[in-house]
Amino acid sequence: MLQLLWLIVAIPFASAAVLALFGSCLSRRAVALLGAGSIGLSAAITLLVTADFITSPPPGDAFTQHLWTWMDTGGFRPEIAFYLDSVSLIMLLVVSFVGFLIHLYSVEYMRDDEGYSRFFAYMNLFVASMLTLVLANNLLLLYLGWEGVGLCSFLLIGFWYREPQNVRAANKAFIVTRCGDTAFALGLFLLFTHLGTLDIQTLMHRAVVQWPPASGIAVAAAALLLGGAVGKSAQLPLQTWLPDAMAGPTPTSALIHAATMVTAGVYLIARTHTLFALAPSVQFAVAIIGTATMLMASFSALAQHDMKRVLAYSTISQIGYMFLALGLGAWSAAMFHLMTHAFFKALLFLAAGVVIHAVHEQDLYRMGGLRSELPLAFWSFIIGGSALAGLPLLTAGFFSKDLILWQSWAGPNGNAWFWIAGMTGAMLTSLYTFRMILLAFFGPQQLHVKQHSGLAVRLSLIVLCVLSLIGGYVDTPPHFGGVPALSNFLASVLPPLEEVHIGPITETITALSASLVFALGLTFAYLLFGPQRARMPAQNFIERLWLAGWGFDWLYDKLFVRPFRWLTHKIAKDPADIPINGIAQITVLGYRTLRLTQTGSLRWYATGLAMGTAAVLAIALFAR
Repeated sequence: MLQLLWLIVAIPFASAAVLALFGSCLSRRAVALLGAGSIGLSAAITLLVTADFITSPPPGDAFTQHLWTWMDTGGFRPEIAFYLDSVSLIMLLVVSFVGFLIHLYSVEYMRDDEGYSRFFAYMNLFVASMLTLVLANNLLLLYLGWEGVGLCSFLLIGFWYREPQNVRAANKAFIVTRCGDTAFALGLFLLFTHLGTLDIQTLMHRAVVQWPPASGIAVAAAALLLGGAVGKSAQLPLQTWLPDAMAGPTPTSALIHAATMVTAGVYLIARTHTLFALAPSVQFAVAIIGTATMLMASFSALAQHDMKRVLAYSTISQIGYMFLALGLGAWSAAMFHLMTHAFFKALLFLAAGVVIHAVHEQDLYRMGGLRSELPLAFWSFIIGGSALAGLPLLTAGFFSKDLILWQSWAGPNGNAWFWIAGMTGAMLTSLYTFRMILLAFFGPQQLHVKQHSGLAVRLSLIVLCVLSLIGGYVDTPPHFGGVPALSNFLASVLPPLEEVHIGPITETITALSASLVFALGLTFAYLLFGPQRARMPAQNFIERLWLAGWGFDWLYDKLFVRPFRWLTHKIAKDPADIPINGIAQITVLGYRTLRLTQTGSLRWYATGLAMGTAAVLAIALFAR
């Protein structure tokens, strides 16, 4: 079955091509079958490959499938080849299966949109690019998938391009992530120049052999890769694009935030963990960035009025938890939270889509009392929100977040400050999550439900509800069964964290503290935003600052946008432009001259043809 690996990537690419070329000629039923069915087929093949990989592990617990040599020049021979190990297999399952559920949901959600086939062409290309990224055996192929998801995010965020704000949001996402992608590209040049390869496994081996720990070259390479990861995963200081990405359709938001694009940075760092281990200062910076982003985004989520923007800042915050774990060497914990986050965040976004579609409103302060009108969406929010906030024992998010919190103290680089910051983030997560649920579903009903969801939407939500409840039991701590199946599975690739700090904080105390802060957040949410409270949003300075995402857009406008526009205005008459402008003027002059011949008179056209024919015959006659 492992030989079928290439089909997992090829099928979405093929369906995207067919939809792009012939989608306008197909019926909506055919588009839906091709769009969602191809991702479902990839997910089915992924399950077969997974079963084969687990029951009959390949030599070295890794399988490489060489397809062809991409290019061969000057000793540089990157391949189109896929590498499957435990880390890429987990990513493969998440991307294909959650991606299929989002596609199934989209079949119904987007059915009345005029760009139906175009939407699925973009979505399938998105999934295909992400699958390429996670399976690539070399960094150049990974970069191809990396840029592919960036392109598709631009297309999907600006999907409703007739609205200027959507185009601006798409441009913003493309430009901001390009900053990180430029750093990533420079890192590839640096790695190949000094190590002579971009094959990931060979690269990591040569780095260990040739570069001493904390050497300047290792630090530079890791820092450049971190730049790429920060941009794609929306971490400080390149997080500003993600809240505006809500301009796209809701399934797009679910795909970007849950299963694909924002997790690419986490995967990149985990995949190249050997390089980051050689650069401890950069690895520690990953933890600092993750912690700061987690807290900043949590406060911002508390002030948002738009339901989808709350979830967007929530995503930034939860990716911050993953960066914290990566920075402290808790590699398996980061991948565990990546997996559970895909379940409950996809659930929350899709449930938000049901609410928005039903009431045609996204402002939380204009909602209320919807739990009886939209029971499935309500319970999806309860389950997904509880998993996000870390409801003890019953939800997947509790187990993955608890592991990060414990290892933020227990690991060699862990300390009480990281532990306290993680607990604070957990309390804020509970607060903003239940604030959102209370504002939307409790209190007096202000809006009437205009539309109810159908079977495809309901099925997607129910499956994600189940995964959000049971998905965490693949890795339980000692006081809750002690079956670290996922950590053991990943141990063949990601080294386990050495727990060196035990007292006074223990794993049991961490779990109890996480349960306590969950309850505190829920209590504060009820006291501040419960049905008995006034529903007018606060207008103080702090609230406005958080609402504006701590003013990063304002700051970047002052530091970069306005100076750039001023500079372009000043050099508008650059002498170097004279030849280029001259060519343009000559072209315009030629166009205006030739336009005079288009009189609309058939008599003049016939005369011109006759004169031209006579001229050609004369030239042929006298040229003998």
